[in-house]
Amino acid sequence: MDGFAAVDFGFAREVLQRGIAALYLVAFVSTLNQFRPLLGEHGLLPAPVLLDWVAQKRERRKLLHPTLFTRVRYTDRRLVALCGAGIGIAALLIAGVPQLGPPWVPMLAFLALWFGYMSVVSIGQTFYSFGWEMLLLEAGFLAAFLGSNDQPPPTVVIVLFWWLLFRLEFGAGMIKIRGGREWRDLTAMTFHHETQPMPGPLSRQAHLLPRWFHTLEVVGNHVAQLVVPFFLFAPLLSLWLPGPVPQIVGAVAAGIVIATQLWLVLTGNFAWLNWATIVLGFSAIGLPGIGAPERVPETSLPWTVSGMPLWWVMTTSAVGVLFVVLSVPAVRNLFARRQLMNASFHRWQLANAYGAFGTVTRERIEIVVEGSDDEEGRHWREYEFRGKPGDVRRIPRQFAPYHLRLDWLMWFLPLGHSLDDWFSVFLVRLLEADAPTLRMLRVDPFHGERPRWVRAVSYRYRFTTRAEHRVDGAVWVRTGRRVVLGPVGLR
Repeated sequence: MDGFAAVDFGFAREVLQRGIAALYLVAFVSTLNQFRPLLGEHGLLPAPVLLDWVAQKRERRKLLHPTLFTRVRYTDRRLVALCGAGIGIAALLIAGVPQLGPPWVPMLAFLALWFGYMSVVSIGQTFYSFGWEMLLLEAGFLAAFLGSNDQPPPTVVIVLFWWLLFRLEFGAGMIKIRGGREWRDLTAMTFHHETQPMPGPLSRQAHLLPRWFHTLEVVGNHVAQLVVPFFLFAPLLSLWLPGPVPQIVGAVAAGIVIATQLWLVLTGNFAWLNWATIVLGFSAIGLPGIGAPERVPETSLPWTVSGMPLWWVMTTSAVGVLFVVLSVPAVRNLFARRQLMNASFHRWQLANAYGAFGTVTRERIEIVVEGSDDEEGRHWREYEFRGKPGDVRRIPRQFAPYHLRLDWLMWFLPLGHSLDDWFSVFLVRLLEADAPTLRMLRVDPFHGERPRWVRAVSYRYRFTTRAEHRVDGAVWVRTGRRVVLGPVGLR
């Protein structure tokens, strides 16, 4: 590092810019495919209804985060146009095209992604209530100030990325220590792989590993989230200490974070949460001579400072000051007795509080949706979802970083005191054989025809042992069948 210029972090900037843009591309593709049946004009929770309710009273606007659709009336076509624009801009950033121009070009590109996606998240209601939504928004905002290829990355912005990664990891670690007892008695991972929201193809194998290995997983998690994040800031010491040691320490810390996240990628489906953390981890990896200017940036006051235009130094410094001010509530939250998880402290969703899995459920309850096409309701067939467990012989698929929002919300259903309102509408859509809704599923047992009845049945699922799997190839065992809703039909 050289004052205002993080001269050894050119490679980190390349990974951050292109990686974050890739995640935005995934997010907009996910929105393009799922928003309309979930939240569109005829969705399960129509966004226009929410927007009309907000528009009735001025004070209600404060309940929404900023969105384009308070200025421009929402239609499904406009949502498609917004997603198309987001996909196009993200693709250009992945290719590195805006980065070839002056710094304001990639800045405007990332700010367009940030505000465009925030416009979606703000009206996404429960289907967009996940912590990785605000994580992507904050990362996109910071990426806007990483600059162009012809100048070094600003030190202040690189440090802000470390601060974001620190809040993400340390916040998650503190949530766990303060949360369920299973994190303190080191048994959490004994259950996690089996009961996580959406298992992946290797989740069963991970679950069947010895108990001592699961204990090491928890210990490793605590070290990676409660100790290692402090060392992400080590490269700052290179401003005063000569030699490569500070950057090596920072790179090792980043490597540990990345390695733990890769294990979670292999054993689960957490949308882009793990991938975003991996991308952010590269912010602490400084590689001299890679992606950096060939010579030490020159200072030619008053117009050039450390190889960067004065106006850009002032802009990025102002962003740094802004985050210092906005981070006060996040710092307090980290050390508060009642720590908030995945909380935003103001409307623009910057300097947020993060954290996940403060408790781990010990058993897996799945809601299975069934339909019947006979008048008496004697013969029932199951609807199958793309990601959530259903067929006991089907190996879970890998979907992350793509986000299956309906499947994730289905996991939360048994955890509540009552079935959510959107689920009742979902059942009506099945009774209507609504084509957009059925396209979100893997199997429609009625092939586009209307069933006479639908109902919701709960089961307790667990992974098969190796001996059980050898008998019939089943991946799951399900027991404890109970009808929780229905049968219901259309009048």
